[in-house]
Order: sequence, then C-alpha cells, then structure tokens
Amino acid sequence: MTETSTLHFIGDDLALDFINSAYGVGDAHRDHFDSGDGVVAWMEAAGLPVSRLDADGRGRLWMAARSLRDTALELVEARKRGERGDPAALNRVLSLGQACHELVWNDDGSPSLALRQRADSPEALLLPVAEALGNLLAHVDFQLVRQCEGDACTLWFHDHTKAHHRRWCSQASCGNRMKVAAWRARKRG
Repeated sequence: MTETSTLHFIGDDLALDFINSAYGVGDAHRDHFDSGDGVVAWMEAAGLPVSRLDADGRGRLWMAARSLRDTALELVEARKRGERGDPAALNRVLSLGQACHELVWNDDGSPSLALRQRADSPEALLLPVAEALGNLLAHVDFQLVRQCEGDACTLWFHDHTKAHHRRWCSQASCGNRMKVAAWRARKRG
C-alpha cells in the first residue's frame, strides 16, 4: 500500500513524521507500516539509512516500528497532557545503539570526528527515530507540538512558524478545507 507520494512529512520533526505514518479515521484510515516493505519505504523517504534486510529482518523491523510508533504516540499524548508516560519501549530501542567516533576527512581536506551508529539488528535501524523522539520529549516546548485542528485529521506537527499560530497540518489541505467550511457557514448564517 505504501506510496511515497502519500507519505506525510509535515510534522517538522522526525518523531512526529514517524507517528504520522498512520493517520485518518474510519474508512479514511491509512497505515504505511502495513508490512516490513512499508517501513523500509518510509525510512528511505525520510532519508534514514536502511541496510539490506531479508524477509525475517523486515518482519522484525515491521514489528519493532509498529511498537515504537504506538509508544511514541502514547508518550507524545501524555506529554501534551502534562502527564508521565512509560518510556520502557523507547528505552529498549535506545539501548540498541552502539555509537563510536570515527575520524573522517572532509571535502576541504580537514579531518573531523564523526559520530557513527552501528545497527546490529533490524530493530536498531529505528535508533534515529528513537533519538528524535527522546529529543522531542525532553527538549521541545510542547506548547508548539500540536495535532491538526482539521475535522477528523490525526496528524501531528511542531509549529516552527514565527508567530506560533499554526493550526493545521497543511495550509493547502486541512487549512483550506476549514477556511472554506467557515466561509460557507458565514454565508448561510
């Protein structure tokens, strides 16, 4: 089912875009993590490294991604309500990381140290998402993390606008629909 043209990268945050891989309600519900291939397609579209995985590896990645996404949504919703969430599943993914510094030569010929993550399991491929989620929960002003105000829209975003008045996942879709609906209501009333 996953078509990269229908993926939503409107959250302005990797963790929120990960949560937004499932969206909509009722008949309009879509889940891009319908298989391991769907998870790999999402990760590639997000610019994350994905190593070659056999069928078993893709299955393990799929299960881990769905579990992490469920946990991510629960943690974001709890944080939004000002409550504590259970970080056990997130911490499990974070514990898979094996970071090391590596000397690399830059294009200009100067050396620098780069932090490299090794992913020794399919689940560890989700480490960049887990780190983004941890950073979102620990360091971002949650008054600027919002769910779209569009009718039946379930997408989340981090409001980076100058005035911090963003209300919709996308001005072109939900924002336009809501403004047209309000205009029609004013015309009728």
